[in-house]
Amino acid sequence: MNKEKMAETVSRTLTAVIAFPLIALILIFANTLIIDIFVAIIAIISMYEYYNCFKISKKAKPIQYIGYIICVLIAFVHFIDTRTLYMIMCAIIPISLLISFIHLIISNGKTNIKDVAITILGVCYVPLMTIYLSLIRNMELGNNLNGKMLIWFVLFASWGSDVFAYFIGRHFGKHHFTNISKNKTIEGSIAGIIGAVALGILYTVLCNNVWGTEINYIIIGITIAILSIIGQIGDLAASSIKRYCEVKDFGDIIYGHGGMLDRVDSIIFLLPFAYILFSLL
Repeated sequence: MNKEKMAETVSRTLTAVIAFPLIALILIFANTLIIDIFVAIIAIISMYEYYNCFKISKKAKPIQYIGYIICVLIAFVHFIDTRTLYMIMCAIIPISLLISFIHLIISNGKTNIKDVAITILGVCYVPLMTIYLSLIRNMELGNNLNGKMLIWFVLFASWGSDVFAYFIGRHFGKHHFTNISKNKTIEGSIAGIIGAVALGILYTVLCNNVWGTEINYIIIGITIAILSIIGQIGDLAASSIKRYCEVKDFGDIIYGHGGMLDRVDSIIFLLPFAYILFSLL
Protein backbone atom coordinates (compact mmCIF):
# COMPACT_ATOMS: atom_id res chain seq x y z
CA MET A 1 0.00 0.00 0.00
CA ASN A 2 1.53 3.34 -1.02
CA LYS A 3 1.69 6.34 1.33
CA GLU A 4 -1.19 8.17 -0.38
CA LYS A 5 -3.56 5.22 0.01
CA MET A 6 -2.41 4.68 3.58
CA ALA A 7 -3.00 8.35 4.53
CA GLU A 8 -6.47 8.37 2.98
CA THR A 9 -7.39 5.09 4.66
CA VAL A 10 -6.22 6.32 8.07
CA SER A 11 -8.09 9.64 7.77
CA ARG A 12 -11.34 7.95 6.72
CA THR A 13 -11.01 5.37 9.50
CA LEU A 14 -10.37 7.97 12.22
CA THR A 15 -13.34 10.06 11.09
CA ALA A 16 -15.61 7.01 11.05
CA VAL A 17 -14.47 5.90 14.53
CA ILE A 18 -15.31 9.34 15.95
CA ALA A 19 -18.53 9.98 14.03
CA PHE A 20 -20.19 6.58 14.26
CA PRO A 21 -20.57 6.45 18.09
CA LEU A 22 -21.96 10.00 18.10
CA ILE A 23 -24.57 9.18 15.48
CA ALA A 24 -25.35 5.91 17.26
CA LEU A 25 -26.07 7.74 20.53
CA ILE A 26 -28.41 10.18 18.77
CA LEU A 27 -30.32 7.50 16.88
CA ILE A 28 -30.71 5.23 19.92
CA PHE A 29 -31.42 7.63 22.76
CA ALA A 30 -32.73 10.88 21.25
CA ASN A 31 -36.44 11.62 21.30
CA THR A 32 -38.50 12.35 18.19
CA LEU A 33 -37.96 16.12 18.38
CA ILE A 34 -34.15 15.77 18.52
CA ILE A 35 -34.19 13.23 15.68
CA ASP A 36 -36.23 15.53 13.44
CA ILE A 37 -33.97 18.51 14.19
CA PHE A 38 -30.92 16.32 13.56
CA VAL A 39 -32.34 15.21 10.19
CA ALA A 40 -33.25 18.80 9.31
CA ILE A 41 -29.68 19.95 10.00
CA ILE A 42 -28.30 17.19 7.77
CA ALA A 43 -30.76 18.20 5.03
CA ILE A 44 -29.93 21.92 5.28
CA ILE A 45 -26.18 21.33 5.05
CA SER A 46 -26.63 18.86 2.18
CA MET A 47 -28.97 21.26 0.40
CA TYR A 48 -26.42 24.06 0.69
CA GLU A 49 -23.65 21.85 -0.70
CA TYR A 50 -25.82 20.69 -3.59
CA TYR A 51 -26.90 24.19 -4.62
CA ASN A 52 -23.43 25.64 -4.01
CA CYS A 53 -21.93 22.99 -6.27
CA PHE A 54 -23.88 24.39 -9.23
CA LYS A 55 -23.41 27.98 -8.13
CA ILE A 56 -19.61 27.98 -7.82
CA SER A 57 -19.22 26.03 -11.06
CA LYS A 58 -21.60 28.50 -12.77
CA LYS A 59 -23.56 25.59 -14.22
CA ALA A 60 -26.83 26.97 -12.83
CA LYS A 61 -28.29 29.52 -10.42
CA PRO A 62 -30.75 27.51 -8.33
CA ILE A 63 -33.50 29.27 -6.38
CA GLN A 64 -32.01 28.32 -3.06
CA TYR A 65 -34.57 29.59 -0.57
CA ILE A 66 -37.15 27.07 -1.82
CA GLY A 67 -34.94 24.12 -0.90
CA TYR A 68 -33.91 25.60 2.45
CA ILE A 69 -37.49 26.26 3.56
CA ILE A 70 -38.47 22.65 2.85
CA CYS A 71 -35.41 21.37 4.72
CA VAL A 72 -36.29 23.46 7.78
CA LEU A 73 -39.83 22.04 7.77
CA ILE A 74 -38.41 18.57 8.50
CA ALA A 75 -37.73 19.74 12.07
CA PHE A 76 -41.50 20.00 12.60
CA VAL A 77 -42.48 16.57 11.26
CA HIS A 78 -43.26 15.28 14.77
CA PHE A 79 -46.09 17.83 15.07
CA ILE A 80 -47.92 16.43 12.02
CA ASP A 81 -49.99 13.23 11.86
CA THR A 82 -48.96 10.67 9.25
CA ARG A 83 -51.88 11.19 6.87
CA THR A 84 -51.42 14.97 6.78
CA LEU A 85 -47.67 14.53 6.33
CA TYR A 86 -48.16 12.35 3.25
CA MET A 87 -50.52 14.97 1.78
CA ILE A 88 -47.91 17.68 2.37
CA MET A 89 -45.16 15.56 0.80
CA CYS A 90 -47.32 15.05 -2.30
CA ALA A 91 -47.99 18.80 -2.51
CA ILE A 92 -44.38 19.93 -2.12
CA ILE A 93 -43.34 19.34 -5.74
CA PRO A 94 -46.23 21.21 -7.42
CA ILE A 95 -45.96 24.05 -4.89
CA SER A 96 -42.19 24.25 -5.44
CA LEU A 97 -42.77 24.31 -9.21
CA LEU A 98 -45.32 27.08 -8.86
CA ILE A 99 -43.01 29.22 -6.73
CA SER A 100 -40.04 28.51 -9.02
CA PHE A 101 -41.88 29.64 -12.14
CA ILE A 102 -43.23 32.73 -10.37
CA HIS A 103 -39.61 33.50 -9.47
CA LEU A 104 -38.58 32.90 -13.10
CA ILE A 105 -41.34 35.18 -14.42
CA ILE A 106 -40.48 38.12 -12.16
CA SER A 107 -36.70 37.73 -12.46
CA ASN A 108 -36.52 39.56 -15.81
CA GLY A 109 -34.40 36.86 -17.39
CA LYS A 110 -32.01 36.37 -14.47
CA THR A 111 -33.48 32.91 -13.83
CA ASN A 112 -33.93 30.34 -16.61
CA ILE A 113 -35.49 26.91 -17.02
CA LYS A 114 -32.24 25.12 -16.10
CA ASP A 115 -32.19 26.98 -12.78
CA VAL A 116 -35.75 25.83 -12.11
CA ALA A 117 -34.89 22.23 -13.03
CA ILE A 118 -31.83 22.16 -10.74
CA THR A 119 -33.89 23.72 -7.94
CA ILE A 120 -36.64 21.09 -8.17
CA LEU A 121 -34.14 18.25 -8.51
CA GLY A 122 -32.57 19.46 -5.26
CA VAL A 123 -35.95 19.43 -3.51
CA CYS A 124 -36.57 15.84 -4.65
CA TYR A 125 -33.01 14.74 -3.98
CA VAL A 126 -32.39 16.14 -0.51
CA PRO A 127 -35.37 17.00 1.76
CA LEU A 128 -37.99 14.71 0.19
CA MET A 129 -35.69 11.72 0.51
CA THR A 130 -33.97 12.64 3.78
CA ILE A 131 -37.31 12.98 5.61
CA TYR A 132 -37.70 9.20 5.39
CA LEU A 133 -35.00 8.87 8.04
CA SER A 134 -37.46 10.37 10.54
CA LEU A 135 -40.30 8.22 9.19
CA ILE A 136 -38.26 5.01 9.54
CA ARG A 137 -37.09 5.98 13.04
CA ASN A 138 -40.75 6.26 14.11
CA MET A 139 -41.92 2.96 12.56
CA GLU A 140 -43.63 0.32 14.72
CA LEU A 141 -43.99 -3.05 12.97
CA GLY A 142 -44.92 -5.33 15.85
CA ASN A 143 -43.01 -8.38 17.13
CA ASN A 144 -40.86 -5.93 19.12
CA LEU A 145 -39.53 -4.52 15.85
CA ASN A 146 -39.38 -0.74 15.76
CA GLY A 147 -37.61 2.15 14.08
CA LYS A 148 -34.70 2.19 16.52
CA MET A 149 -33.79 -1.29 15.28
CA LEU A 150 -34.67 -0.73 11.62
CA ILE A 151 -32.44 2.32 11.27
CA TRP A 152 -29.38 0.11 11.75
CA PHE A 153 -30.29 -1.96 8.71
CA VAL A 154 -30.20 1.31 6.75
CA LEU A 155 -26.73 2.13 8.11
CA PHE A 156 -25.43 -1.36 7.38
CA ALA A 157 -26.85 -1.25 3.84
CA SER A 158 -25.25 2.14 3.21
CA TRP A 159 -22.17 2.74 5.31
CA GLY A 160 -21.42 -0.98 5.74
CA SER A 161 -21.57 -1.39 1.99
CA ASP A 162 -19.43 1.71 1.51
CA VAL A 163 -16.74 0.49 3.92
CA PHE A 164 -16.41 -2.96 2.33
CA ALA A 165 -16.58 -1.54 -1.19
CA TYR A 166 -13.93 1.06 -0.38
CA PHE A 167 -11.38 -1.27 1.22
CA ILE A 168 -11.77 -4.15 -1.22
CA GLY A 169 -12.08 -1.94 -4.28
CA ARG A 170 -9.23 0.35 -3.20
CA HIS A 171 -6.74 -2.41 -2.52
CA PHE A 172 -7.90 -5.38 -4.61
CA GLY A 173 -10.16 -3.97 -7.33
CA LYS A 174 -8.96 -4.65 -10.86
CA HIS A 175 -12.02 -4.19 -13.07
CA HIS A 176 -13.26 -0.63 -13.58
CA PHE A 177 -17.02 -0.27 -13.06
CA THR A 178 -18.10 3.04 -14.61
CA ASN A 179 -16.65 6.24 -16.03
CA ILE A 180 -18.82 8.28 -13.67
CA SER A 181 -16.39 7.46 -10.86
CA LYS A 182 -12.88 6.29 -11.67
CA ASN A 183 -12.42 4.66 -8.25
CA LYS A 184 -15.42 2.31 -8.49
CA THR A 185 -14.63 -1.32 -9.30
CA ILE A 186 -16.75 -4.41 -9.85
CA GLU A 187 -14.89 -6.19 -7.03
CA GLY A 188 -15.63 -3.34 -4.66
CA SER A 189 -19.30 -3.22 -5.60
CA ILE A 190 -19.77 -6.95 -5.01
CA ALA A 191 -17.82 -6.78 -1.74
CA GLY A 192 -20.05 -3.93 -0.60
CA ILE A 193 -23.20 -5.97 -1.14
CA ILE A 194 -21.79 -9.08 0.55
CA GLY A 195 -20.40 -7.09 3.47
CA ALA A 196 -23.66 -5.21 4.03
CA VAL A 197 -25.67 -8.45 3.98
CA ALA A 198 -23.24 -10.12 6.40
CA LEU A 199 -23.49 -7.23 8.86
CA GLY A 200 -27.27 -7.21 8.52
CA ILE A 201 -27.56 -10.95 9.18
CA LEU A 202 -25.34 -10.71 12.26
CA TYR A 203 -27.46 -7.83 13.55
CA THR A 204 -30.62 -9.87 12.85
CA VAL A 205 -29.27 -12.69 15.00
CA LEU A 206 -28.87 -10.18 17.81
CA CYS A 207 -32.38 -8.77 17.30
CA ASN A 208 -34.04 -12.19 17.22
CA ASN A 209 -32.18 -13.68 20.17
CA VAL A 210 -31.87 -10.67 22.48
CA TRP A 211 -34.89 -8.50 21.71
CA GLY A 212 -37.32 -11.22 20.66
CA THR A 213 -38.00 -10.11 17.10
CA GLU A 214 -38.97 -12.62 14.43
CA ILE A 215 -37.11 -11.32 11.39
CA ASN A 216 -36.74 -13.80 8.52
CA TYR A 217 -33.05 -14.10 7.67
CA ILE A 218 -33.58 -14.74 3.97
CA ILE A 219 -35.99 -11.82 3.55
CA ILE A 220 -33.79 -9.37 5.46
CA GLY A 221 -30.74 -10.57 3.53
CA ILE A 222 -32.48 -9.88 0.21
CA THR A 223 -33.75 -6.55 1.54
CA ILE A 224 -30.29 -5.39 2.55
CA ALA A 225 -28.79 -6.57 -0.76
CA ILE A 226 -31.39 -4.49 -2.65
CA LEU A 227 -30.75 -1.47 -0.44
CA SER A 228 -26.98 -1.85 -0.87
CA ILE A 229 -27.38 -1.79 -4.65
CA ILE A 230 -29.66 1.26 -4.46
CA GLY A 231 -27.19 2.95 -2.11
CA GLN A 232 -24.37 2.37 -4.59
CA ILE A 233 -26.53 3.88 -7.32
CA GLY A 234 -27.08 6.84 -5.01
CA ASP A 235 -23.33 7.23 -4.59
CA LEU A 236 -22.90 7.22 -8.37
CA ALA A 237 -25.77 9.70 -8.73
CA ALA A 238 -23.90 12.10 -6.46
CA SER A 239 -20.70 11.46 -8.40
CA SER A 240 -22.49 12.31 -11.66
CA ILE A 241 -23.51 15.69 -10.19
CA LYS A 242 -19.95 16.40 -9.06
CA ARG A 243 -18.60 15.30 -12.42
CA TYR A 244 -20.99 17.65 -14.23
CA CYS A 245 -20.01 20.53 -11.95
CA GLU A 246 -16.32 19.55 -12.20
CA VAL A 247 -15.70 19.36 -8.44
CA LYS A 248 -14.06 16.61 -6.39
CA ASP A 249 -16.27 16.89 -3.30
CA PHE A 250 -19.43 18.72 -2.34
CA GLY A 251 -17.57 20.31 0.57
CA ASP A 252 -14.97 19.71 3.28
CA ILE A 253 -17.03 19.74 6.46
CA ILE A 254 -16.11 16.12 7.38
CA TYR A 255 -12.38 15.42 7.61
CA GLY A 256 -11.37 12.63 5.24
CA HIS A 257 -14.86 12.34 3.72
CA GLY A 258 -15.53 15.66 1.99
CA GLY A 259 -18.87 17.35 2.55
CA MET A 260 -22.02 16.24 4.33
CA LEU A 261 -23.62 15.20 1.05
CA ASP A 262 -20.53 13.17 0.18
CA ARG A 263 -21.13 11.18 3.36
CA VAL A 264 -24.91 10.74 3.19
CA ASP A 265 -25.44 10.49 -0.59
CA SER A 266 -26.06 6.74 -0.54
CA ILE A 267 -28.18 6.84 2.64
CA ILE A 268 -30.62 9.49 1.48
CA PHE A 269 -31.00 7.74 -1.88
CA LEU A 270 -32.04 4.42 -0.34
CA LEU A 271 -34.19 5.77 2.52
CA PRO A 272 -37.54 5.85 0.64
CA PHE A 273 -36.96 2.33 -0.65
CA ALA A 274 -36.00 1.15 2.83
CA TYR A 275 -39.26 2.57 4.17
CA ILE A 276 -41.24 0.67 1.53
CA LEU A 277 -39.38 -2.61 2.03
CA PHE A 278 -39.53 -2.41 5.84
CA SER A 279 -43.29 -1.89 5.59
CA LEU A 280 -43.48 -5.29 3.86
CA LEU A 281 -41.53 -7.19 6.54
